[in-house]
Amino acid sequence: MQIADNLHLSYCTNIHAGESWVDCFEQLKIYLPEIKRRVSPHKPFGIGLRLSNQSANDLLANEKFYLKEFHKWLISNDLYVFTLNGFPYGGFHREVVKDAVHQPDWTTEARKIYTQNLFEILASLLPSHITGGISTSPLSYKPWFKNKPELQSQVLMTATQNILEVVAQLIDIQQNTGKIMHLDIEPEPDGLLENSGDFFTYYQKHLLPQGIDFLCQKYGFDSLEAEKRLKTHVQLCYDICHFAVAYENHHEVLAKLQNQNIAIGKFQISSALRADLSNWSNNPLIFNDLQKFNESTYLHQVIAQKPDKQLVQYNDLHWALTQQDQIEFSEWRIHFHVPLFMEKYGHLESTQSDVKTVLNYLKSAHYTQHLEVETYTWDVLPEDLQTDLASSIEREIKQVLAWLEV
Repeated sequence: MQIADNLHLSYCTNIHAGESWVDCFEQLKIYLPEIKRRVSPHKPFGIGLRLSNQSANDLLANEKFYLKEFHKWLISNDLYVFTLNGFPYGGFHREVVKDAVHQPDWTTEARKIYTQNLFEILASLLPSHITGGISTSPLSYKPWFKNKPELQSQVLMTATQNILEVVAQLIDIQQNTGKIMHLDIEPEPDGLLENSGDFFTYYQKHLLPQGIDFLCQKYGFDSLEAEKRLKTHVQLCYDICHFAVAYENHHEVLAKLQNQNIAIGKFQISSALRADLSNWSNNPLIFNDLQKFNESTYLHQVIAQKPDKQLVQYNDLHWALTQQDQIEFSEWRIHFHVPLFMEKYGHLESTQSDVKTVLNYLKSAHYTQHLEVETYTWDVLPEDLQTDLASSIEREIKQVLAWLEV
């Protein structure tokens, strides 16, 4: 929904199961009209749409019958699509996902073609007066290249070339339709780009040099125009949960983005788990509560902080829990998207304060046009935290509106 000039808020439909378009559409028909009725009864409601590769192929097949049908359904229900989640390529529900969420990575034709298909779909659905964005993976998964640093430079070059071919698609779409769309790279712990530092280094040392040369040769742009086009079409997906897990200073990151004139394609609004280990007497209770979140579907990376602020990373919560007695830590932050409206979970906490901090900046500064609530873990939360899905989505959206004072 539009909540201010050029500022749109929704939730990500990756919480709904369904990998084929038929199954996906059935879920959308169940939930979206009802969510709109609850949170946006009198004005259009925007969608943060997640499409698997299978769903995208379905929509573009059969002379695009499904796509036309979906477009008509959106109009009849006063709904619109402004952003897509293009990070998970394949199955995302009721199966083990873990590091497979990064497959195929940006070194592959499959990832490039999937993303180009998503942009073709978004260009068809996007209202003419709104910019569109698609969030994507952080290029690849860093542990795959552990002890193989010589491969990383080739991975970065190949991934960048594939991204640049998507940029060329977006330039052509803008020239042909006037619609402006951007690819939003989403740093994540253990991603090849896992924090703001990695993102800035990649953008300045890889994307811009390689991209300026590519666009100048392909379109005859001068270097300033090529850089402008790159910054229009490749932006940052600022997942607040991920940045909180990395102990990022939001003020410094936002200031650096503005200083380097790099745009935020969207904020994904989500909280992470936090364990305060400063009081050793509470630690057995804390670790007992953490076991309740030790589930087998998604990656739950842990970044632990020592009293001297040194950080230690674990690929997943189950591994971190086996190491809990070996090193003294003051805090753990866990990549587990927990409900926005809760601050405490027994002896655990959330990084809700990070969400409030970022949203507070949004009250006075125009950082983005897209806000997307992205709590996707409802069906793997501890049983006592699982509630009616429609009510949970409603509560999260209304909580964000309250924090924004809208």
